[in-house]
Amino acid sequence: MSEKRIKSSSAKGMRESDSRTDWSRVDAQTDRAIDERIESDEDWAEFGNVDWSQAVIVVPNRKQAISIRLDPDVLEYFRAQGPGYQSRINAVLRAFVRDRLRKAG
Repeated sequence: MSEKRIKSSSAKGMRESDSRTDWSRVDAQTDRAIDERIESDEDWAEFGNVDWSQAVIVVPNRKQAISIRLDPDVLEYFRAQGPGYQSRINAVLRAFVRDRLRKAG
């Protein structure tokens, strides 16, 4: 990724930007109110009982740049899915390798 495209901001800088976020409303929320909203969110339901204390930080391996030839229709399929298509191709290949290693070992 080009250094020119990398942008960083502090929390203070984000609050001082032309944000449409009502920061006074965000600041006024209590932990209890936030917990209640999470509990009532149906999209969050499956994560409610996760024991995050056992979470492990995974640092991804550094990728290696290569040149690979793909059939045009395969490449177009992944590109059509939007940004991150190379990561999706990598994920498909990783799943294939894991399956083969599991069957072999």
